[in-house]
Amino acid sequence: MDSNDAVYDGLKDGGIDFVVSVPCVNLSEILNRLDEDPEIIHVPVTREEEGIGICAGAYLGGKKPAILMQNSGLGNSVNALKSLTELYEFPLLMVMSHRGTEGESIVGQVPMGESTPRILEAMDFSFFKPQTPEEAYNDIRRSWEMSEEEGKPISILLEIKYW
Repeated sequence: MDSNDAVYDGLKDGGIDFVVSVPCVNLSEILNRLDEDPEIIHVPVTREEEGIGICAGAYLGGKKPAILMQNSGLGNSVNALKSLTELYEFPLLMVMSHRGTEGESIVGQVPMGESTPRILEAMDFSFFKPQTPEEAYNDIRRSWEMSEEEGKPISILLEIKYW
């Protein structure tokens, strides 16, 4: 199983049927596959917090939403995550390309890369950092149910070495 198959198959097998995305080079193959999948509604957005609101609406409409984005967008989304999804206990799967980790070539990505796990911990949100495609598949597949049980977003952080 390759890294892209693991994410895509984990979403499908986890029952995700609505995906919002913000462009990311690491996620591009998955986003293209989502565009072609008639069983998943894929809504590209320009800002992560916009995507959080759309996912909340999709959940109210009976969908199982996920957002795919870079971890840099987490900073843009903190208020929406805390005041919308957590306050109203909306489940949400957040799959993040975790930039700024080992192997990062863009120095400007490093500060947020280092801060991302601590930000999620400070928000009291569970997250996984799978190291292999098999781990990613399993973490993604089971995260929707965890998110429903906790009434909070669950994140999957896919570091550079994952790809």
